[in-house]
Amino acid sequence: MPLWIRRAPVVIAALMLGLFATGAAAQGAQGYPNKTVRIIVAAAPGGTSDILARAIGQELSKKWGQTVVVDNRPGADSNLGADLVAKSAPDGYTLILLDISTLTMGPSLYTKLGYDPAKDFAPITMIVFSPHALFVHPSVPANNVKELIAWGKANPGKLNFASSSNAIRLAQAQFTMATGVEMLHVPYKGGAASITAVAGGETNVSLNGLLATLPHIKGGKIKGIAVASRKRMEAAPDLPTIIEGGVPDFVTGSWQGLLAPAGTPPDIIKKINGAVVEVINTPEMKAKLTGMGADVIGDSPENFAKFLREDTMKWAKVAKEANIKPE
Repeated sequence: MPLWIRRAPVVIAALMLGLFATGAAAQGAQGYPNKTVRIIVAAAPGGTSDILARAIGQELSKKWGQTVVVDNRPGADSNLGADLVAKSAPDGYTLILLDISTLTMGPSLYTKLGYDPAKDFAPITMIVFSPHALFVHPSVPANNVKELIAWGKANPGKLNFASSSNAIRLAQAQFTMATGVEMLHVPYKGGAASITAVAGGETNVSLNGLLATLPHIKGGKIKGIAVASRKRMEAAPDLPTIIEGGVPDFVTGSWQGLLAPAGTPPDIIKKINGAVVEVINTPEMKAKLTGMGADVIGDSPENFAKFLREDTMKWAKVAKEANIKPE
């Protein structure tokens, strides 16, 4: 019997299995979602990720006709929530919305994460960029970057920096390297807690996402100094950039992204991406996010994955130059 005849049943079975798998994947995406979708926020309520997750989740719930719940899992610099999602079923029903610094800066700051930031997640889309706002307690006698630098140098040990994440810690290190202003690093669990700390006088300076910080600046609880973007933000035109204050190329912020566990079917990733990008680009949502101090992005999974790789290399260089050792 010719060899091709003997192998025919095997070949046909393989083809049928491939067709079945393709059909099942398509059917899965077509029927998705058919139950509650959970968005993990790896931080306490009130921060940038939490605000975004609730706004987007509400619109997705309307669009899909399924409940979308936000589940706050703060702790370990957002690594607890990230670890939970990394180990969740890759079916599209457990997602994570977080400041991607957790994934791109974590490898430079921690020796043991419990998950692999580069391998354990399927990028869906970058949602927004909210530049960091540099702010101080109202008692600090500085109203701009140059005055803050001068006061910090004239009063060594007086600036206590409220740090809430990997992004903030490395951004502070970058600011110190660029200006020579030393600050005592005081860690807090989440952006909302760090803002409260500065407003209450426990600490007196910090950087945090403009989206979460702007309401407190407008309310007078904290004093805005500058924003870490290349141009002034539409939501806060009176806040100059840190670059304008004499610190070249200082651009940092909260890059908020949505991800799923690795292994989530590409068709489901594509469907979630399309829905989220559509939601954040509606005139109402875009105006809302822009007015809160964020630039809407909404890119493809492929572009988001590329950004994650490049950002990881960028912050590895900063950590090395700042001599920050992984813990």
